[in-house]
Amino acid sequence: MQPLYDALRDMIPSEKLMNYIEKGIIQIAPLAFMRGRTLDNAFVILDEGQNTTHSQMKMFLTRMGKNAKFLLTGDPGQIDLPRRTISGLKEALLILKDIKGVGIIHLDEKDVIRHKLVKKIISAYKNIENRN
Repeated sequence: MQPLYDALRDMIPSEKLMNYIEKGIIQIAPLAFMRGRTLDNAFVILDEGQNTTHSQMKMFLTRMGKNAKFLLTGDPGQIDLPRRTISGLKEALLILKDIKGVGIIHLDEKDVIRHKLVKKIISAYKNIENRN
């Protein structure tokens, strides 16, 4: 979960962030701790969604309560699941694509805001993958 803390520290001064976490305004929890919850009046982010299974993704998406917005992030090209395990994110992209109220945004190397070499690295890998 360190990348989430790092991103939050980039956006919120450390003292304020700790205050938000202590007050429960911001909660960071592993996916396993979502079961049984209903998240009302919340903005919820699932990071690294490509590594969820079908069951995990379904459980996560069905936690949505009143006035909640859910954001899923993930890179279908970087799945770390065991072979023959379908990515919950890849499956959700297919299942939810025609549901009103669900938006899907695809990013590519042009959207990278890391080191300028990262764009070139992504393009180089994409070229090799396209050849194969």
